[in-house]
Amino acid sequence: MTQARKHTEVAVGILLRSDGAMLLSTRPPGKAYAGYWEFPGGKIEPGENVEQALRRELIEELGVTIGAVQHWKVTEYDYPHALVRLHWCKVQAWDGDFEMREGQQMAWQQFPLDVRPVLPGAYDVLRWLAEERGQVFDPEVLSN
Repeated sequence: MTQARKHTEVAVGILLRSDGAMLLSTRPPGKAYAGYWEFPGGKIEPGENVEQALRRELIEELGVTIGAVQHWKVTEYDYPHALVRLHWCKVQAWDGDFEMREGQQMAWQQFPLDVRPVLPGAYDVLRWLAEERGQVFDPEVLSN
């Protein structure tokens, strides 16, 4: 009998500027999918809720303190290294200057995205964000 894989719970922030641009950053060196672009966030630690984890992760990764958090969607993605449950939150306010504290890069992006490759677990959310704006998202262009 095969044992079911346990989900890794992850809080993810979709930081949105007033012009609609969204913040993407690269996976840090030494982590699975290093160099792939993703929305910032990280694992929810025992005793934390989604918002607490997101606040902690964005201070640790980016050096910013976020304002109100809008819990938006929950998706799952099965990577070879982990089965993740992604708790997507929209954030439109933050304080502080962005610092890439894990050696990653960051880029503000509009559709169509300029950065590649993008982590596959973000494709559904990118499609929904594009649809909200009346645009089309094609994940095929992001896999190279």
